[in-house]
Amino acid sequence: MKEAIEEAKSGSKDGGIPIGSVLVKDRKIVGRGHNMRVQRNDPMAHAEIECLRNAGRIGSYKGTTIYSTLMPCYLCAGAIVQFGINEVIAAESENFTGAREFLEAHDVKVIDLNIDECKRMMREFMLRRPDIWYEDIGKS
Repeated sequence: MKEAIEEAKSGSKDGGIPIGSVLVKDRKIVGRGHNMRVQRNDPMAHAEIECLRNAGRIGSYKGTTIYSTLMPCYLCAGAIVQFGINEVIAAESENFTGAREFLEAHDVKVIDLNIDECKRMMREFMLRRPDIWYEDIGKS
């Protein structure tokens, strides 16, 4: 999760939304990314999607775990289910509940670590830039 948090901080420094993600296979990070919607003017550039893009073609996703600093939304949860990622470890879901029930309904193990640093980082962003946040979750 430490690496996902670093990705989130990197995205924030670039003027974007502080959400980061890493994909782990066989105990090694094979992909990483952060939310790039603002930086790329791309509505699909969520952290988990960028992480998967950066991982490239890895063959089977069996046994992989995706770490995210925020509970994945339905867009990202759909990609997780589509590719058969087995486990999601989220840093928090207090600021955004995401699609946990959808993931679990598709046999994805979900763990919420409830990390204060990530809750604070998202809360501060949401207060500072509610327009960008609501756009990100499709509520603008």
